[in-house]
Amino acid sequence: MADAVSIFMAIGLSEQKAKETLKNEALSSTLKKAIEQAQGLLGSASIDKTAGTLLYNMVTRLKDSNRLSFLTEYIITRKITSELQLSAALDFLKNHPQENLDRLEFEAACGVGVVVTPEQIEDAVELIIRKHKDQLLAERYRFNMGILMGEARTALKWADGKIVKNEVDMQVLHLLGPKTEADLEKNPKAAKPKAAEKDVKIEQVSVENGEANTEGKSLMEQLRGEALKFHKTGENYKTEGYVVTPNTMTLLKKHLEETGGQVRTRFPPEPNGILHIGHAKAINFNFGFAKANNGICFLRYDDTNPEKEEEKYFTAIREMVEWLGYKPYAVTHASDNFQLLYDLAVDLIRRGHAYVCHQRGEELKGHNVPPSPWRERPVEESLLLFDRMRKGMFAEGEVTLRMKMVMEDGKMDPVAYRIKYTPHHRTGDTWCIYPTYDYTHCLCDSIENITHSLCTKEFQSRRSSYFWLCNALDVYCPVQWEYGRLNLTYTVVSKRKIIKLVETAIVRDWDDPRLFTLTALRRRGFPPQAINNFCARVGVTVAQTTMEPHLLEACVREVLNDTAPRVMAVLEPLKVTITNLPTNAQKEVRVPDFPANEAKGSHVVPFSKTIFIEQSDFREVMEKGYKRLTPDQPVGLRHAGYVISVQRVIKDGCGNVCELEVSCASSDSVEKPKAFIQWVSDPLQCEVRLYERLFLHKNPEDPAEVPAGFLRDINPYSITVIESASVDRSVGKAKVFDKFQFERVGYFSVDPDSTSEKLVFNRTVMLKEDPGKI
Repeated sequence: MADAVSIFMAIGLSEQKAKETLKNEALSSTLKKAIEQAQGLLGSASIDKTAGTLLYNMVTRLKDSNRLSFLTEYIITRKITSELQLSAALDFLKNHPQENLDRLEFEAACGVGVVVTPEQIEDAVELIIRKHKDQLLAERYRFNMGILMGEARTALKWADGKIVKNEVDMQVLHLLGPKTEADLEKNPKAAKPKAAEKDVKIEQVSVENGEANTEGKSLMEQLRGEALKFHKTGENYKTEGYVVTPNTMTLLKKHLEETGGQVRTRFPPEPNGILHIGHAKAINFNFGFAKANNGICFLRYDDTNPEKEEEKYFTAIREMVEWLGYKPYAVTHASDNFQLLYDLAVDLIRRGHAYVCHQRGEELKGHNVPPSPWRERPVEESLLLFDRMRKGMFAEGEVTLRMKMVMEDGKMDPVAYRIKYTPHHRTGDTWCIYPTYDYTHCLCDSIENITHSLCTKEFQSRRSSYFWLCNALDVYCPVQWEYGRLNLTYTVVSKRKIIKLVETAIVRDWDDPRLFTLTALRRRGFPPQAINNFCARVGVTVAQTTMEPHLLEACVREVLNDTAPRVMAVLEPLKVTITNLPTNAQKEVRVPDFPANEAKGSHVVPFSKTIFIEQSDFREVMEKGYKRLTPDQPVGLRHAGYVISVQRVIKDGCGNVCELEVSCASSDSVEKPKAFIQWVSDPLQCEVRLYERLFLHKNPEDPAEVPAGFLRDINPYSITVIESASVDRSVGKAKVFDKFQFERVGYFSVDPDSTSEKLVFNRTVMLKEDPGKI
């Protein structure tokens, strides 16, 4: 196995992906053949990561194995070099099953040898911009730029998408110029319903390794009725792979009588860690599917491992579910059913489907586990030994209860019960044997009359065991449906790895705003509506989806633009004295909370002889393109109605500018300045924490990208603390998690570290996406 993992990692797969691939015998065998064929073509040269990724994607999607060597040759000889070409090739082969292919027709269909020059890209984009010029000039940056990209991709099918996007962006910028203050403000929108209830409209998005076919559908539309092709309640038997027994229809009839045909789902987290962004998709899917179909959803804690469970996790999980806007129909625990699960295990032994085994844990690891010599022991003997297990007459690891079945991944006789002498947080010392996930999951679903057991894709290999166990015990059998996991780049979400980050003091705790746990996102200031919108935008996909963090941040901006009131703040203050105002000059300036919709309220800030501006809003030496304050260039003060001009620059002993003396004039009496800047007068002092990505590489867990391991991939500039920032006094009574837009700076949220003496703000996101991000 280790050799196979190394082979797969050599073509660019992560260690985790390589191990997952090995679980699928057919897939791993075909991938090995493709690699062998590729190496035969390359000789001593190695397979680069681009080709390796294409080989893997080809193998996972190729229906006709007879075409394996044909496509491998095209990939290795660099005739097929992109995912777009590979998709076109697979489509062509699907529609042309005959043996003798017309290679010229095939190559034309998938762009082999096509070279798109920069001049062709420039000319094509220019035509598209010209076509939409009037609307672009009218709507400026509110125009749906996706239309331009869509038409460009159609016209330039085989061009590099990044180069096309850069050309579109450049030509739009050339036509419209830089974004103005007005461009950054959004039009007022109608009031929106609560996050968990609203039907959030979404645009089609591209995802890695997935097929996000959302195309303008809301989350509720994606989940409602027959949109997902799920079975109707009571029609479990129509699902592919569902096992029908002589008693199935009777059990389904009883199930319908007890539920009234109502859709029932559950969200079943293990209470041994904090929920992360991937769980947000699971929460939205499970609770959303029930809501969209007038059903109910349980929050069920899978509390079957007392060694790792803590009360703080139970509390935090429920808190995060409710924070996202969902209310469980009931909160249940697997431990509620410990006695019933034990009784069912006894019944399973009596039926001849389980036995007590003395193989040690280390003997059961891996995929080539030898059959247990105790597999055929007499039923009465297993019943006696299981009773002794229950009474604590064996040591931990000495014996287990195993089920007589083979799982889809080839694993034989999974463990149903193991011994743990750790008190349980709810049942104390009542039990010393605890059921495993493979045993507990489907039976708790059955007990709660779940109709749709929604799981992530990695549990697909357990679907047959799910059906087997319910049928072996002759109990109601729900249907397990799988969906793709949601992953983000530039982060880790593994509980073990987050604990390492905490233990090594790289992050403060599970809620450090640089992490992507839900508690961390809340602390950073991400609104729950934005996270739900992001899950809707990702869509309900079967394949795993890997998204860039900036797509989530875009959803955050959309919500905060409509909900975060504007205030003025200066992170690095520069003192400015207005010389032509009296010493005791004082007036109040009214600042709209939402400049694009002043009807939503305003607040008052003082304006006096002494104000503070951002250090970066002044330059002693004029530079080309700089529009703010210089000795020769005035600047406007936002909301104040004044334009200031530099009279004198004052420096400290080190030659640094420490104060400006300026004169001011009414903005009505002078020429309009090139820019307006924020300012504060008699401000509050506050602490501001600015966050960047925690990791330097897109996939910090991938040894191909980060050979030294994720702990060596930490961004040394992931947090910057400014202890003496200034903010206007209107925020003085702000509460923890209140959110604001600091004008021209970014969106900020009040941190729990705030005190009555000093507020602490976390930067949630910048006003617009960092151009340096991928």
